[in-house]
Amino acid sequence: MRELEGSIAVITGAGAGMGRAHALLLAERGAGIVAQDIRGDKAEETAALVRESGGEATALACDVADTERLTALLGELAARLGRIDILVNNAGIGGEPVIEDVTEAEFDRTFAVHVKGSFFATRAVVPTMKRQRRGKIINISSIWGMVGHHYASPYCGAKAALLGLTKAWAKELAPWNIHVNAVAPGGVVTEMVLAQPDIEAKMAQKVARVPLGRYAEPRELSYTVAFLASPQADFITGQVISPNGGEVIVGI
Repeated sequence: MRELEGSIAVITGAGAGMGRAHALLLAERGAGIVAQDIRGDKAEETAALVRESGGEATALACDVADTERLTALLGELAARLGRIDILVNNAGIGGEPVIEDVTEAEFDRTFAVHVKGSFFATRAVVPTMKRQRRGKIINISSIWGMVGHHYASPYCGAKAALLGLTKAWAKELAPWNIHVNAVAPGGVVTEMVLAQPDIEAKMAQKVARVPLGRYAEPRELSYTVAFLASPQADFITGQVISPNGGEVIVGI
């Protein structure tokens, strides 16, 4: 299970939740980890956990929406490490307002983190991947980006935009053997989810709609990410995989 040995994986939003789970599992599979997070202490916590388990990791503290700084840091990183093999665009923020309550600032921030941050992180690593003639880019979307929801429309729109980027990049970058796919989770037990108001009632309502009868643990999503990053997925690009317990069944 060390199929990622010698590779370098950059994971945005790796300070907690799914991002941290992705970092730990990819490290177990042999990848060196770059754990990015807006919270530098949390990024360093993830990097320390990787190192404690015997892996190699670097913490990267910045806001993915600060595209100038993000681009500079990733450029410096590629020059220092000599390669970037995997990018997981995982950074995200929550928020579930009805449309009348959405401010322009909230709308802009949602798209800046999910869409703009993912776009410019990808733009920053693509030159290195092209030189290598190999790379794996994995965008973390959501089932809400596929089917929508009755609130949180900015979040739904941003996650849907990631699916459009996934499809476009898959076609554009295929000549360089760069694979681009998306993971669209259903409900996942993360800090961001648990911080929502009235979360117990919301989770009970959602679980009632999930055939498997529960939320996922973050590591269960990481197995899909690790698969898409691995050589086993070398003929998969432009696809959306949705681990959601059967809540949304698509593509059949």
